[in-house]
Amino acid sequence: MAMPKEPRQKMINLMYLVLTALLALNVSAEVIDAFKTVDYSLMKSNDNIETANVTLFKSFEKKKGDPANKEKAEYWGGKADQAKKLSSDMLNYIENLKKELKTASGLRMVKNKETGLEEEEYKLDDLNASSRIMDTEKKGKELDDKLRAYRTAMLNIDSSINLAYKDIFPVEVSADGKDNTTNSFRMMPTVAAITLLSKLQNNVKNAENQVISYAHSKIGEVELRMDQAAVLVGQSSNYVMPGEEVTITAGVGSYSSQGGTTINIGGQGVPVVDGQGSAKFIASGSGEQTRQVTVVYLDQNKQQQTKTVPVKFVVGTPGGAAVMLDKMNVFYIGVDNPVTIGSPTGWDKTEVKMNGGDIQGSGSKRIVKVSALGNASITVSPDGKPSTFQFRIKKIPDPVFKVGDGKIRMQSVVFKQQPFCRAELENFDFDLKFNIVSATVFFSGANFPSVIRKDITSNSLAPISAEMAKCGPGSVISFDNIRVSGPDGTRTIDGKSIALY
Repeated sequence: MAMPKEPRQKMINLMYLVLTALLALNVSAEVIDAFKTVDYSLMKSNDNIETANVTLFKSFEKKKGDPANKEKAEYWGGKADQAKKLSSDMLNYIENLKKELKTASGLRMVKNKETGLEEEEYKLDDLNASSRIMDTEKKGKELDDKLRAYRTAMLNIDSSINLAYKDIFPVEVSADGKDNTTNSFRMMPTVAAITLLSKLQNNVKNAENQVISYAHSKIGEVELRMDQAAVLVGQSSNYVMPGEEVTITAGVGSYSSQGGTTINIGGQGVPVVDGQGSAKFIASGSGEQTRQVTVVYLDQNKQQQTKTVPVKFVVGTPGGAAVMLDKMNVFYIGVDNPVTIGSPTGWDKTEVKMNGGDIQGSGSKRIVKVSALGNASITVSPDGKPSTFQFRIKKIPDPVFKVGDGKIRMQSVVFKQQPFCRAELENFDFDLKFNIVSATVFFSGANFPSVIRKDITSNSLAPISAEMAKCGPGSVISFDNIRVSGPDGTRTIDGKSIALY
């Protein structure tokens, strides 16, 4: 029997071993009641694990709706569905065995005098039912075969699962293929046999959670194997005029088809396709300029490598009017968008107008403010000769909710030490800050007999410190209904579930 790390589960398993030893001495009423207590604890543990699994599957569905995670979420979500189906079939088979044992021990429904509800009643200390069904009728051998097949199927859902868990998988079988299950049921009281089957169900639920949690953690992770890699950077032009488009392309000379490469060009993360990515932007200002290109990739030993390459180009002096954005080729709602305007005739002979927003200031350096999604235009008229420049208006992207390092799996001791949560903008040129307004927090899994709901009203985690102190390996903390405030107002962002280990 594998000994789990979670303290409460250790206690339940140790109690079962002690009670089994006591059976050799006496089948007393106290021992019978103790088995009933252990069985109840095992079933409650199963309910808690199922709550954690449900939370993970909800997260899978959210990630499938995110274009950035859709492909991996669908692949690993399918693996999680396989684990759920295999486990459900195994759990149902064991549940039917429990029903057979109870029936063979005179199962009948009786009304509880105190509650008025019907309850199961059977001969708890029957020593014949388990031996007849599990040994004589060979159901013990059948159970052993099904556990072996279940273990094999779960580990073979993906080769990486087999590699990660083959030595610590909760459902154990004999390495030589012998039936070691039947012996466990010989001359066992029915209540002890039922408890043993509940323990096997608990092992299956732990195995299901193990595989589902692993699949969930693989979204965003990659496997990589390549020989050598070289960072390659190119640009569409070395000399451009203000307002012209510049394209910078970067990539890895040798890459894995499974991914593993991230590219940031000029502070902006770009999609990576076939080992390379590109970014387009409108040239602004004048003279020599530089954009930093950073490529992060994994080498053949799965070690992260980072290389930054400066890309230089020259922006010429315009012979006519031009509008150059100091940040990027869009305007964002709720912030000051700095622009540079060029005019060959001097500002006393130049008129500047804007549609779709408000432009403030004078001379070449001005500020644009916009309030609605869509398009905007700036018209510059030197000596009465208008030139119109079109721009897009976008909303500031949603920040990402984070606790600690922001990952979805975290050591329980690390999680307990976190005093704050935050909403962080990733790969965005503007230096903006979002604050947490409110969030609903759910605690489930290990150490929580039922789901606990709490609320926070700021970045501080102090209101949930008592619940955080109870968390341990196997606990799942879900942050939902997260409201944040930023320069463009208040909005709701995606929640996050954190599985502790």
